[in-house]
Amino acid sequence: MSALMELRNLKKGKQEHRDNKVAYLFLLPWILGLLAITAIPLVTSLVLSFTNYRLTRRTISFVGIQNYIDMFHDPVLWKSVRVTLEYVIIATPLQLAIALLIAVLMNQGMKGLAFYRSVFYLPSLMGASVAIALLWTKIFGAQGMVPTILAALGLISTANYSFVGDPKTALMTIMILHIWTFGAPMIIFLAGLRQIPTMYYEAASVDGANKWTQFWRITMPLLSPIIFFNLVLQLIGAFQSFTQAYIVSSGTGGPVDSTMLYSLYLYQIGFNQSFKMGYASAMAWLLVVFIVIFTAAAFATSKYWVFYED
Repeated sequence: MSALMELRNLKKGKQEHRDNKVAYLFLLPWILGLLAITAIPLVTSLVLSFTNYRLTRRTISFVGIQNYIDMFHDPVLWKSVRVTLEYVIIATPLQLAIALLIAVLMNQGMKGLAFYRSVFYLPSLMGASVAIALLWTKIFGAQGMVPTILAALGLISTANYSFVGDPKTALMTIMILHIWTFGAPMIIFLAGLRQIPTMYYEAASVDGANKWTQFWRITMPLLSPIIFFNLVLQLIGAFQSFTQAYIVSSGTGGPVDSTMLYSLYLYQIGFNQSFKMGYASAMAWLLVVFIVIFTAAAFATSKYWVFYED
């Protein structure tokens, strides 16, 4: 009897071994992609951050933490940090607020919902493209649509005013472009709104609660996990914004470094000016630290405003 049991266990073990091989075979493309596209470049950039490697130089020497020390004495870097923080802190909440507003309006049972959902989602697909960024420079540039309309309304003195050419307003134009790409979080908000049971609103109506009270007492608490999810995603995306600032400023971060986002300055250091890949790698890891800090802060504060049904 014991020999029969051992034989069965042996066959079962062989079958599980074959199943594991098949599973790893199907996972192989993903594992190779993870190693080639993510893991190996990640480790390589960390190693390079401790060297003086340049694209124009064949020799590499170890410099320890000198690149990280140099960053503390780089005024342009800290200017880019300030610009990026301003961009993230202002544009991300406004984008989520507009996305939530549109999602709430679309959740009211309007006709042609599929059409409007597609139309509002389109900016998220095109917003990071070079073509839209070029179009943005024309719209907000001198003699563009926006200054022309504002001049006709008497809000500005002349249509020759360029919003993208003024250090006071250049970053604002990029923020507006970022806010305009609200489609992705809007779709997620709409899906979350559809999951809220209608019985809560019916009970609140019976108790005399108006729409505004229902929104703040029912919708927002039950939707808070979705808001938190969107917030983390958009924060990470905003910190890595590059294309808009690069195209609008023609890659210079101007005027007067007013649109010098951190990723744009990293690109200039690594690929466009001095080709200092070691220093650029250190900058990339500093960006990772910023993203981790903001993400950790979001998770740490979530216990005060994110509510789960259980």
